[in-house]
Amino acid sequence: MPQPIRLKDHEKDARLIRKRALVGGAFFLALTCLLVGRLYYLQVIQYEYHSTLAENNRIHVQPIPPNRGLIYDRNGEIIADNRPSFSLTLTRERAGDWEQVLDVIVEVLELTPDDRELFEKRVRQGRRPFEPVPVLFELSEEQIARLAVNQFRLPGVEVAAQLVRHYPQREHFAHSVGYVGRINEKELKELDPVEYSGTHHIGKTGIERFYEDQLHGKVGYEEVETNARGRVLRVLNRTDPLPGKDVILTLDVRLQEAAEAALGGRRGAIVAIQPSTGEVLAMVSQPSFDPNPFVTGISFKAYAELRDSIDRPLYNRVLRGLYPPGSTIKPMVAVAGLDAGVITPTSRVFDPGFYQLANHSHKYRNWNRTGDGWVDLNLAIMRSNDTYFYDLAHKMGIDRLHDYMTRFGIGQRVSLDMFEETAGLMPSRDWKRARYRQPWYPGETLILGIGQGYMQTTPLQLAQATALVATKGKWIRPHLAKTIDGQLPHDENPIDDIVLRDPKSWDYARLGMEAVMHGARGTARKVGEAAAYRIAGKSGTAQVVAIKQGEKYDRSKVQERHRDHALFVGFAPAENPQIVVAVMVENGESGSGVGAPVVKQVMDAWLLDESGQLKAEYTTPAASASLNAEVKHP
Repeated sequence: MPQPIRLKDHEKDARLIRKRALVGGAFFLALTCLLVGRLYYLQVIQYEYHSTLAENNRIHVQPIPPNRGLIYDRNGEIIADNRPSFSLTLTRERAGDWEQVLDVIVEVLELTPDDRELFEKRVRQGRRPFEPVPVLFELSEEQIARLAVNQFRLPGVEVAAQLVRHYPQREHFAHSVGYVGRINEKELKELDPVEYSGTHHIGKTGIERFYEDQLHGKVGYEEVETNARGRVLRVLNRTDPLPGKDVILTLDVRLQEAAEAALGGRRGAIVAIQPSTGEVLAMVSQPSFDPNPFVTGISFKAYAELRDSIDRPLYNRVLRGLYPPGSTIKPMVAVAGLDAGVITPTSRVFDPGFYQLANHSHKYRNWNRTGDGWVDLNLAIMRSNDTYFYDLAHKMGIDRLHDYMTRFGIGQRVSLDMFEETAGLMPSRDWKRARYRQPWYPGETLILGIGQGYMQTTPLQLAQATALVATKGKWIRPHLAKTIDGQLPHDENPIDDIVLRDPKSWDYARLGMEAVMHGARGTARKVGEAAAYRIAGKSGTAQVVAIKQGEKYDRSKVQERHRDHALFVGFAPAENPQIVVAVMVENGESGSGVGAPVVKQVMDAWLLDESGQLKAEYTTPAASASLNAEVKHP
């Protein structure tokens, strides 16, 4: 049966459509309100935040490293300067896969795997990913051309011009001035990240390290506008860096060259001091090395050759070399004995060629096995008589001897601005008890009296102890800086002067040292006879290997590097000291035969004019001459 046809309810459909339209409109309105609200939040409420982000994408702050201060010698001759150089830099943020970029650099420039390893190390040490890190220095024109052709393969890589430290004197001042090098990971953690922004080098040794704060300067900044690729479009603002302060040293280039020539290529050390000021005039440690490769990064092979060399060119013998002072210490021991009252200038000791303690069979030998007979103080210093100083040390005792030698700077750091200096050793009862858990024996005091045994000194300490004899106890720390940006260096921890009960004790020691050079039986009289002025000096020998009791030193049976070291100290002119020189020649054997000529040659270079005469300003005052006569005849 057919169904009836139903008429469509248009009114119902219209209501449905209106309902749907209303819901859709409400939903659309809600979305519109949400969108407007979000736009209002972003563009009004957070306007400053997002505008700052946008500005940071457009504007970058780049550090401008300061120029490092220059270093001059006392006469204005440049020792350390900065020269322009083209460097290859890599910015990690812009390089993407920067390790692959390094591979391309090595391929393009035809470098070695060692170079690739060094580049990666430098990049990883970079503090901020957006700062360019130098990976290769001193590019040649050919290298720059190759990089330009392959620029499309090297994102984040640029060739930049910058100033690089340079040492025109090369090896002549490597141990005193030192050098700068790349900032390592340990230093990176300790340095101020703001002050060293954009700086990749820091002082490593010598003056470069000690005066790093003054030489470094203050970093500058510039605000630059960049495009989306990071390329600089323009500079918006700039704060110039403040360059580091210039340092003028007390060293003299010409005297340094003369000292090196005097050493004649032998292993050893020379230090020359102006006693009235403490200024170090020359400081030689041989062999030396060229510090320039250390600035831009020395190769592993080149560094290994320096490090493993049997001659130890990296070793600063002036500041770190520890040697028994030998007989060079005898004038200081004599001053101590006079001041302590255990001897007088006329006190005599009979020398049969050896010394024995009471109730002991051991013989402490004099270098002159036949003996010098009756010896007073002047003859003891002139002849370097061991027996006299064995007896003096025994009378002094270890406690008083330690106290006096410490006042002369033995066993302590004496310099003002040489951070590498080793303290050395002046032994005592307490030291031996702590070190060996043993008591102190009388025989050990005896050998200290002639500068042997446990006592260890550096050439600088010997020079300073000699300077104290020259200045009659006036303590002025040796220093390398003459002025820093025009200002004199300041000693914040001055050492007390050595004040003796009788000031003439200094003159008795000086006269003995003069007799070494000019006396009829002086150990270095041949050198003194050839001098155009009077020298006060003292020779010494430092044993490298021990010799058995009763056995005589035979150089033919000893390997060259096991032979004794030759030492000599002196000042001149004797009655108006202008220069103090200490020399140590490794395995030189004879202080008088090898060391004394070196000392005289250095003194000649400083004291004599072009005609070979003593300079007028160094002539002896009449007052000193009269005092000399008075002391000679007490």
